[in-house]
Amino acid sequence: MANFQDSFLSGANIDFIEGLYARFLDDPGSVDASWREVFERNNGTGRPIFNAKQLEAPAPAAPEGKGKGKANGTAVQAPAAAAPQAPVAPAQDIGLQSKVDQAITAFRLRGHLRARLDPLDRPRPQLGHVADVALMDENHFAPKELEQAVECNNVFPQQRVRLADLVTRLRRTYSGHIGVEFMQMLDSERRRWLMQRMEHSDNRTPFSVEEQRHILTKLSYAEGFENFLHTKYVGAKRFSLDGGESLIPMLDALLEVGSGMGLKELVIGMAHRGRLNVLTNILGKKPDQIFSEFDGPKDPKAYLGRGDVKYHMGFSSDHTTRAGKNVHLSLAFNPSHLECVGPVVEGRVRAKQDRGGDTERTGVMPLLIHGDAAFIGQGVTQETLNFSGLKGYTTGGTVHVVINNQVGFTTDPSDSRSSIYSTAIAQMLDIPVFHVNGDDPEACVHVARLVAEYRQTFKSDVVVDLICYRRYGHNEGDDPSFTQPAMYDLIRKHPPVRALYAKSLAEAGRISAEESDALKQRCFQDFDAALTRARQESQFKEPNALEGLWQPYKGGLLKNAPKVSTAVAKASLRDALQKLASAPEGFNVHRDVERTVLKKRQGMLESEELQWSEGESLAYATLLSEGYGIRLSGQDSERGTFSHRHAVLHDTQTGAEYVPLRQFATGKATFNVWNSPLSEMGVLGFDYGYSLDVPDGLTLWEAQFGDFANGAQIIIDQFIAAAESKWRRLSAITLLLPHGYEGQGPEHSSARLERFLDLCAEDNLQVCYPTTPAQIFHLLRRQVLRPVRKPLVIMSPKSLLRRPEATSRMDELATGAFQEVILDAKADAAKVKRLLLCSGKVYYDLAKARDERKDDSIAIVRVEQLYPFPQDELSNLVAKLPALQELYWVQEEPRNAGGWHFMFPRLHDLLSGRSQQQTVKLGYIGRAEAASPATGFTKTHDYEQQLIIEEAILRGPQNGR
Repeated sequence: MANFQDSFLSGANIDFIEGLYARFLDDPGSVDASWREVFERNNGTGRPIFNAKQLEAPAPAAPEGKGKGKANGTAVQAPAAAAPQAPVAPAQDIGLQSKVDQAITAFRLRGHLRARLDPLDRPRPQLGHVADVALMDENHFAPKELEQAVECNNVFPQQRVRLADLVTRLRRTYSGHIGVEFMQMLDSERRRWLMQRMEHSDNRTPFSVEEQRHILTKLSYAEGFENFLHTKYVGAKRFSLDGGESLIPMLDALLEVGSGMGLKELVIGMAHRGRLNVLTNILGKKPDQIFSEFDGPKDPKAYLGRGDVKYHMGFSSDHTTRAGKNVHLSLAFNPSHLECVGPVVEGRVRAKQDRGGDTERTGVMPLLIHGDAAFIGQGVTQETLNFSGLKGYTTGGTVHVVINNQVGFTTDPSDSRSSIYSTAIAQMLDIPVFHVNGDDPEACVHVARLVAEYRQTFKSDVVVDLICYRRYGHNEGDDPSFTQPAMYDLIRKHPPVRALYAKSLAEAGRISAEESDALKQRCFQDFDAALTRARQESQFKEPNALEGLWQPYKGGLLKNAPKVSTAVAKASLRDALQKLASAPEGFNVHRDVERTVLKKRQGMLESEELQWSEGESLAYATLLSEGYGIRLSGQDSERGTFSHRHAVLHDTQTGAEYVPLRQFATGKATFNVWNSPLSEMGVLGFDYGYSLDVPDGLTLWEAQFGDFANGAQIIIDQFIAAAESKWRRLSAITLLLPHGYEGQGPEHSSARLERFLDLCAEDNLQVCYPTTPAQIFHLLRRQVLRPVRKPLVIMSPKSLLRRPEATSRMDELATGAFQEVILDAKADAAKVKRLLLCSGKVYYDLAKARDERKDDSIAIVRVEQLYPFPQDELSNLVAKLPALQELYWVQEEPRNAGGWHFMFPRLHDLLSGRSQQQTVKLGYIGRAEAASPATGFTKTHDYEQQLIIEEAILRGPQNGR
């Protein structure tokens, strides 16, 4: 018996066999007689006789007396019953059909490996190690076999076709200028949908002359824009699209099809390559404005230290398709750090979908345009792809387009990836990947149409690998022949895609060469007129992000921010706490959660003494009741790393979830807390993006430990800290970073406060270190209620979550506000000689030691907001201490970390205003400089902490510290 895996009954043909059986059930006469006999046999049950399990390869018959056999070296169970028999037909027909079915499967599965994808027509790597490739060879079938009629496995709508016609269609479909990886997909519905659309059309679109003229026009303007810049701004960096111009008609087609299937808004993220071209030829940014940006502002002094290069700028516009549909387009601002804009775009899209009630996720779609080296090389790509199916982060499918220049700056693909394709990372998802030759614009547009329909139908990610080339170097001042001489020798001789397409249209009698030349000349004239207008009157415009949703909000200096009341009536607080202290009737709460959370809160209703969790939760509850939505995400944020939040309760019997804070939501406000994937850069980027489209809510990202923010440093540096200065983009993203020296070692002590303080300038950030439940309550409410929008970095506590001294009376929430500086209530100003300034939990250790000593010459003041620096509050404080002799900054962190280097010049300036007779010594108390944030030994930590307290309260700074 022939090897079962080599027959046409193999599991790879399950789609074909199931399709035949469905036709047989509808009309037995519609299938071949040989198949009818198989289907009619053993069909008494009326159930399908073929399924995936029945098609598993059976073992050979077990030897007499044995219960097991060997198949291909693998032990298998002997079958309990005989396998289905093959259709009755002449032996040679069965053998041919088997070869045909194997070839069909090979084309579907491996056809992309034989596709002609490289515009430079270089030979593809030898793939002799891939067994299926040989099944697609020219000589796989004999000439006589090619003339026979065979079952076509649904490649054609009809049942049987001439084999030569079948092979021709398979080659056109899967091994032409389009190669598709889709057979690995587990979802058979999507796999069959794609198969039918590709095979029944030869994977091509029969474009009308008018459609071809439109494609040619798009190519002409794409090429013309680059050529114009190349001649008018010689040597200027622009990261041109030369070689990849087919991107422009592709994006245009994506909008045409998407808008016809419900697309209302497209948010685009891309790096530099082709960005200016996309801006002018897709988003409709006037070339006048782009040319003015090349020339720069008339008054350079007005932009000292701010603004960004033109190929990083964002833009928004309303696009009208040829069918009259309107689509709002947004190109996200983007720094040079490749791929980091991906999660930001995803977050923006999710926010727009949530705000607009787009539960089907067809109205707003993300489009990410990548470079080939970056797509495979940057880890944030994987983090972003992983959002695809996560309920807290999904956007209903992202269209990924890879502009594949086949080189990364100066690095060959063989040195930058271990896979055949740069898109291999996308195989982590159950999605198709299309590879298309960029020199075939009609193939590119066909793929774009199919991709748009696929995304809108299945709400799934999809990847398009636009294989092209880069006509110039990485930037226009670079010489690529230094490192890729052979490749660039081919590129210099290779005609542009527009010229190739125009020639093919003329040869086919579709559009004459004269019409194509006239179109090219018109493009040049349009751009030349735009340059003339720009030179006559500069069109340089500063980005304006304060439109639409952002009109009520402002940035700028925080000293100009209006004061707002963050207090809440005690009756409302008590009512909220009561609701947070109970679960629905019949809900089985974990006994420890019942004891440590719910009953504890019930006790707080009597004592009115609140801990950190209650201060935070009451802030959320009251904001929700006032109509402000809240999104909190991070690693294990539902429960909280330190088991303090329990924002989601789990029924111990059923696993059902209950979110107490959702009962407070009013209007359109919602409360969502999401346990994130184990990612920092991707998730913080997502939440930052979310905050850009929810200015009227509170968006928080929580690190499991504060130092985990290290993994998101690019998002912090390039977006959160700098966006207002570079792009005039505001955000109120709030970072919760657990920080505090508890003897837990180097990695779980410091949130790297010093790094955030180093980023502070121009009131770009708020960096706070609150120490009481009342402070976090007022701080979170202030973040929403003030009309200013600034990122907020909170050094949040660990041990203070439950420390008895770190509590607040409910009255403190019902009155007052966030205190940037908390004065020492026990100090007598007239007697204070030593002033200790500190932030965080070290305050409680200092206060305990001072109170035990009963030293009224020492005052301890908490700086709860380090930036913007509370200059006025501290100046007024020092002015009221006439006997002051010493001022020390006290911190738990090493001297080269924490707040000392930030505080020293500011405290020096603060003291310099005192008279000569009132000289005050300024000093540091804390751990010595260290390369590691903290010791890994608890006893050593305790000893270091004791030294800090003794120096601060008893002796003052010691030598070397």
